[in-house]
Amino acid sequence: MRDDPLFYIVAGACLLVLVILLTGIGGFAKGGEFNRKHANRLMRWRIYAQFAAVVLLIGFVWLRSGS
Repeated sequence: MRDDPLFYIVAGACLLVLVILLTGIGGFAKGGEFNRKHANRLMRWRIYAQFAAVVLLIGFVWLRSGS
């Protein structure tokens, strides 16, 4: 599995979701101007990135299942 480049793309997409999520949580915890300006945008980015990560993950599993 580690020789497969698609595995690294899926892992990168999952890590991107994690980074966006942690940035949003950090902004929410800190509050202030950053949270007011960027909270909704970060939530939208997380949803888009999460959708892409799930689609890539399902595609990876489907392609590697032998179907």
